[in-house]
Amino acid sequence: MLSKKVNNDIFQRLLAGELLRKDDPEYTKFGEVVSRTIRLCVEMNATATGVDQVRSQLSTIIGTRIDASTTIFPPFYTNFGQFIRLGKNIFINHACSFLDIGGITIEDDVQIGPRVNLTSENHPLDPTDRTTLIPRPIVIKRNAWIGAGATILPGVTVGENAIVAAGAVVSRDVPANTVVAGIPAKVVKTL
Repeated sequence: MLSKKVNNDIFQRLLAGELLRKDDPEYTKFGEVVSRTIRLCVEMNATATGVDQVRSQLSTIIGTRIDASTTIFPPFYTNFGQFIRLGKNIFINHACSFLDIGGITIEDDVQIGPRVNLTSENHPLDPTDRTTLIPRPIVIKRNAWIGAGATILPGVTVGENAIVAAGAVVSRDVPANTVVAGIPAKVVKTL
């Protein structure tokens, strides 16, 4: 019989894409991070008086220093925070929401318009299992531009230099050097 190594850390399991159920023995650890993040986001959005302060407070939320070349305009929302990775020279406009339990990586030189939603988590279609969380990472590659009000769904990679048009709902990978638009988003132009 082959032995199977079991990883018991809930955060490593989430990053590996394992499903999260409320009866998980470590669910309280997850809940503690969510509660902390909600409290810190409310505080950041209510008290930040400039982009330097937002950057500093968001660095505390995500647990990694955000480069001084990156600008985030409040309000900014996240439900978890621990799985957001930001490169350099990024601009994130007002009222963006990053649901990052599945992981969100934004590479250098990315521009994100207002009210953009990055959602790296989903739920099963089965109504008896609907409270289970399915984490899938989102990756926004270098020099991409995400237009106002766009939504990027779990498991999507937006390619280098790609543009996601305002209001698009992206459910599939976006090839590099393309423009996608619509619901669901489709390639409308090659750059």
